Amino acid sequence: MPLPRIGVVIVTMGTRPREVAALLASVERQDAPAARVILIGNATPLDDVDVAPHVTKVPLPDNLGCPGGRNVGLEMLRDSGEVDVVVELDDDGLLIETDVFGRIQTLFASDPRLGIVGFRVADEHGHTERRWVPRLRADDPMRRGLVTAFLGGGHAFSMPMLRETGLWASEFFFGHEESDLAWRALDADWKILYEPELVLQHPKTSPSRHSGYYRFTARNRVWLARRRLPLPLIPVYLGVWILLTMSRVRSLDGARAWWGGFLEGVRTPCSPRKAMKWRTVWRMTRLGRPPIL
Repeated sequence: MPLPRIGVVIVTMGTRPREVAALLASVERQDAPAARVILIGNATPLDDVDVAPHVTKVPLPDNLGCPGGRNVGLEMLRDSGEVDVVVELDDDGLLIETDVFGRIQTLFASDPRLGIVGFRVADEHGHTERRWVPRLRADDPMRRGLVTAFLGGGHAFSMPMLRETGLWASEFFFGHEESDLAWRALDADWKILYEPELVLQHPKTSPSRHSGYYRFTARNRVWLARRRLPLPLIPVYLGVWILLTMSRVRSLDGARAWWGGFLEGVRTPCSPRKAMKWRTVWRMTRLGRPPIL
């Protein structure tokens, strides 16, 4: 098969100009040049961002959240017909090797049912946190293989997969949009590969640094269950995560925000329901992560 054409989407809120400049430079250094690079400004004009001539700047008047902002770039690339694979990168990430895009091209060219490739995320010291490994047994971040999830910070999508599954769930705004897309991909018989040799350097951070973290996490987890799980699994999934979350939350304010988000997820619409097939449940179980964890 011919090597696929690469497109890149980066979303920023304009608060990390140095990091964005470094990331764009690392994209330019790739041995396989990207056909299109799109920089989305979530509620930021991008006036102070210098880019190469082939980089398209798209300032948005409003903050659409990470999935909503990314969808703007994905729609542009999809409608242009100029790319076959889309790489999405966090604006505070960095590609430390120059062969990332070339490796991605080889992976997708060798398997037409490969839908998603997840990168290994590592801090500036090369350490990969446990929560950055997309499997339950996360003791070895260098173990490559098929998985049921991927990290939003660095990944690559097959454009044919996106045309079949649809784009990000923009209404999630922040949190669990990766799970929603991964479950849709698996249900449509696409593969998700964790490739630790593809590294995105990313600063060590806590997800709770984001405003509204507990609320969005709880609300979106309920929405995810209501949208994608067979009915008998919904109470099991939510019950497991109630127990896990309450054992981890260390502040009363965090617990209150989480329960507020949980009730919001129960009471509010979550878009049309399309539950995964039972064969997908079994496939995920065989891959090591049944959709109750």
